Amino acid sequence: MSHDTASPSEHVPSDIPAPKRKRHTPGRDLWELTKPGVTRMCAMTAAGAAWLALQSDDAPFPAETVADGWCSPGFAAGFAGVVGASLAVAAASAFNMWLERARDPLMARTKDRPLAARRMSSATGLGFAAALLLASVATLSLFTNPLTLLLTLWATVGYVLVYTPLKYRTPLALLIGAFPGAAPPLLGWTAVTGRLDLGGIALFLILLVWQMPHFLAIMLFRRQEYARAGIRCVSVVRGESAARVQAFLWSMLLLPISILPSVIGLTGPLYCALALLLSLGFLGWACTGLRAFGDRASEMRWARQFFFASLIYLPALIVGLVLDVVLR
Repeated sequence: MSHDTASPSEHVPSDIPAPKRKRHTPGRDLWELTKPGVTRMCAMTAAGAAWLALQSDDAPFPAETVADGWCSPGFAAGFAGVVGASLAVAAASAFNMWLERARDPLMARTKDRPLAARRMSSATGLGFAAALLLASVATLSLFTNPLTLLLTLWATVGYVLVYTPLKYRTPLALLIGAFPGAAPPLLGWTAVTGRLDLGGIALFLILLVWQMPHFLAIMLFRRQEYARAGIRCVSVVRGESAARVQAFLWSMLLLPISILPSVIGLTGPLYCALALLLSLGFLGWACTGLRAFGDRASEMRWARQFFFASLIYLPALIVGLVLDVVLR
């Protein structure tokens, strides 16, 4: 615990570049605690799943037309599910920053976080995280169902108390953390349907498998920072070649997983065709990472490009899901 009380400046090596200056306010710092980019992506996947559930036969009040989905009794539950899931993701992110406030100063991308930079007290950060979690619990308890609430608590506890400490001990933490990380679409689905079924599980599996190459790419171009912070990720423990091979294998698995919604009859041929096209393109990009690059600059360039490709892949897949329903 003594490491937690040390000043960040005592641990920051001189070769870490200073982050870009930006204007900090208490409100902005609280906002940064929620990891807005992560929360936004999770909200989008939860919303896509809730919308799809509203149009499916698994909804307790299935909509006959797309317009009916907005007015169906399940819409309020689906909306609350998205809000509650987003609040839970924000809470987990804030708890994560609180737990890692002593290690974040060791990495350039995290050294300017509010708790790491000592712009905010640890008590404020912990209290804000707890408030977000309570708001999530209240929202889900009042407007959704016990299953969605239980799954949300499972995902939050798994991310904060299991994944976060494990990533300093074993590369398997990435796979373990992918399970709570894939919860948002499942939460959006169960908020509407009130049960676990093939539709929700298919959407959960897509996000679960997508996370693996996505984060492996990050671990490749952030390898030195992760090593400095003591994170036992694949690229640090087993090497960069192993990380690129794993990214390729997970991208290969993503191909059949991505078309599961069409295989089980949840979506039609439009989504299936788009998912195949996107997944083949993503797999092809992963395949290029298996070649011998010859220099580190090319390796890092590929990792960054592959990371950005993963950021395009997932929203495009969600758009395909929605279009398939709208145009059916």
